[in-house]
Amino acid sequence: MNTDRLIIGVSGASGIIYGVRALEALKTLGVESHLVASKAAEMTLGYETDMDIRTFRGLSDYCYKMPDVGASIASGSFKTRGMLIAPCSVRTMSEIATGVTSSLLTRAADVVLKERRRLVLMVRETPYHLGHIRTMEALTEMGAIICPPLPAFYTNPKSLDDIVDQSVGRALDLFGLDWDGTRRWGEDVEGGRRPAAATKPASA
Repeated sequence: MNTDRLIIGVSGASGIIYGVRALEALKTLGVESHLVASKAAEMTLGYETDMDIRTFRGLSDYCYKMPDVGASIASGSFKTRGMLIAPCSVRTMSEIATGVTSSLLTRAADVVLKERRRLVLMVRETPYHLGHIRTMEALTEMGAIICPPLPAFYTNPKSLDDIVDQSVGRALDLFGLDWDGTRRWGEDVEGGRRPAAATKPASA
């Protein structure tokens, strides 16, 4: 039975392209994707992309409706690598932190936490007030990883796509997934030096 699965949650925060690229990346990696997106996320899709909802949902292997709390991803017995919420709104983050979950999106995240699986939140908001920071602290103590999608300029990005891909790739790294869209210091990026002990010795 295939247990190489990852749940992708998409909230209504700006940056739905992160969720889109995560789904596309999982297809290339052969990882089964389980998508749950809020109504606000589908509205954002129309604001920020030219993609229609059917195409967006079709990027996933399985797609669930927000009220469907009886879905497989709402149960801890359904094995997954964990869950990536990309992007994650402050509202979604706050709801997960309280444990009072009102939709499949936050219920699935709660299940991931209780099963001690990996929950990664690509939080899209700035600046943060103290309440946001305390919520992030609480989630970190609960086992979640706060992973805002910040640009990595050492990769010398040539386009917005490059910046998005790097952020998504680094988030997928947290699940042990090595995606080709990720550029790595010391491997793909010039200037990254490996320690002397790691260099291949010259042949005798």
